Amino acid sequence: MTDNETNLSRRRAVSGLGAAGLAVAAGPLLAADAATGGSGAAATPAAEPLQNPLTKYPRPPFKKQETPWPGLASKMDPLPDHGEQSYKGSGRLKGRRALITGGDSGMGRAAAIAYAREGADVAINYLPAEEEDARQVIDLIKKAGQKAVAIPGDIREEAFCQKLVAEAVRQLGGLDIVVSNAGRQQQRQSILDLTTEDFDATMKTNIYAPFWIIKAALPHLQPGSCIIGTTSEQANDPSPNLYDYAQTKAATTNYVRSLAKQLAPKGIRVNGVAPGPIWTPLQTSGGATQEDLVKFGAKTPMGRPGQPVELASIYVQLADPQASYATGQVYGAMGGNGTP
Repeated sequence: MTDNETNLSRRRAVSGLGAAGLAVAAGPLLAADAATGGSGAAATPAAEPLQNPLTKYPRPPFKKQETPWPGLASKMDPLPDHGEQSYKGSGRLKGRRALITGGDSGMGRAAAIAYAREGADVAINYLPAEEEDARQVIDLIKKAGQKAVAIPGDIREEAFCQKLVAEAVRQLGGLDIVVSNAGRQQQRQSILDLTTEDFDATMKTNIYAPFWIIKAALPHLQPGSCIIGTTSEQANDPSPNLYDYAQTKAATTNYVRSLAKQLAPKGIRVNGVAPGPIWTPLQTSGGATQEDLVKFGAKTPMGRPGQPVELASIYVQLADPQASYATGQVYGAMGGNGTP
């Protein structure tokens, strides 16, 4: 065979291999094209349509309604949205174990639902009178495929706070997230109407309980764990009829920032969430006058109160390990008013 014939044979062989390779490569591409309607790109879900936040949820006027303290979300009209249908998770808290006080309603309930749908096991605390609401939350956590632990009891008692943490640790197998959310709010038009018993109950619920719970939880928290407190716009812009409640929220903002500095060297983050007017049983069970309830949230730039679910993503973000540089922060959601 001459050199020219040899080179020609080699070129034909390479050409044949190239054609065969192209045919093999083209097979999957053509199949993918057929599966995606010829676009060549993977099919993606349709984007959620934009929603105007001004009209997304109910606006005042609301009807007058009063329920005995501590109130039930299931008795409110309109019903609050805690994310029962609307919150979609994406595994951001997979494998985490969370304790949430006031987990039966309001922001605590919204956080519990969101945490479960993000992959966390959740223990909730609530008062025995709130069992009806709490059962709904427990069912929602289980439907998300996560472990749900119900621990009713009064956090105004130090012994119970210690028991609460111990029980959460035992049933969850440890603790990674502590959300101190339970709060007491009872409006009084004058300081002269505020009894020592009332004042003491508010202080024990909003200030003593977080102190007792965090103190009991700290030995169980590893680096990477987090603590989240619920403060309020009342910390910076107090209402005249919430003399005791507003004080506790200023204190909450302060303990978040102080404790964050103390625990940062241990790798434990501490942050806070500061809501504005949010549609929860706090308002219908004595936290607002009936006159104020009718126009609740109307003074915000958005002209309406927030719904608990609108803060759920903030609680998730503060617990997310990807937010590892955020500590000592207070994140607000006030409808356009206030600063956290």
